[in-house]
Amino acid sequence: MPSLKANIVNLYLKWSFKRHPLHLLDPEKLRAGTDKIAPKTPPAGITIEKRNDGAVKGEWHRSENAEAGNLIFYLHGGGYVFGSAKSHRAVTFALAAASQADVFSLNYRMAPEHPFPAAVDDALNAYRWLLDQAREPQRIIVAGDSAGGGLALALLLAARDHGLPMPAGAVLYSPWTDLATCGASLSENEKTDVMFKKVYIVEGAKKYLAGANPQAPLASPLYADLAGLPPVLTFASDSEVLYSDSVRLHERLNAVGVSSQFIVEKGLAHVWPIFVGKMPEADRSVAQSAEFIAKRFGGADAP
Repeated sequence: MPSLKANIVNLYLKWSFKRHPLHLLDPEKLRAGTDKIAPKTPPAGITIEKRNDGAVKGEWHRSENAEAGNLIFYLHGGGYVFGSAKSHRAVTFALAAASQADVFSLNYRMAPEHPFPAAVDDALNAYRWLLDQAREPQRIIVAGDSAGGGLALALLLAARDHGLPMPAGAVLYSPWTDLATCGASLSENEKTDVMFKKVYIVEGAKKYLAGANPQAPLASPLYADLAGLPPVLTFASDSEVLYSDSVRLHERLNAVGVSSQFIVEKGLAHVWPIFVGKMPEADRSVAQSAEFIAKRFGGADAP
């Protein structure tokens, strides 16, 4: 059963988010709206450094208790259409503090102005840039939520296929892995999901794909050869429309021998860890993420 605070968040999202036709809203207004409600200042012990020049743009969220070299490379969600390093500060601040690591949160190009594969290209370029900064891959964790979770997987695939060293692991929150929109939960959970209707996902995929094959591995990692990826920790709620994306991902990772840990919560909102500090389930998930990250930085084989 969700906590009282989680139920309050669910009610708020039903009223403020789900009732709006997300796929019809102006992307610029969506981006401005999500940035507007983001934390303006970091908590004690965290500093922000903005990187707005060069090919790689985003924000460093540095923790005063970070162990030298530890890095989380974060890819925000928002259907590849909205969201930013700023909009996702709540969860990246919390991950930096809990994981004793610096976070680099990428501002990648978004659709419809920049459709697939622009986001993948930007993520791969940023990963190369981090490696060029003498960052050791075994001290890097790639993390992301929703579309950013799918993008994190696409980055791992692209890095593998380009012969780049793999990071230590990946943390995924409600990842969007199937832009062909074949998951059973899209229909089965349409009433229980407090944020999305099926049409939002179906039409949102079209904006990003812009005619590309929806089963292209770097667009929909669920259809990729996942062999050779590092350990993955995935979170999903059993009531969200994208639940099947995580279930099938976990099954396919296991099938090719990739270490996969899958944590399922009941009745929570899509990407609930972004509500860290506002509901106990989000706090717990961040703590579980930090535990996984610590093990991976320590070289543990299992998640």
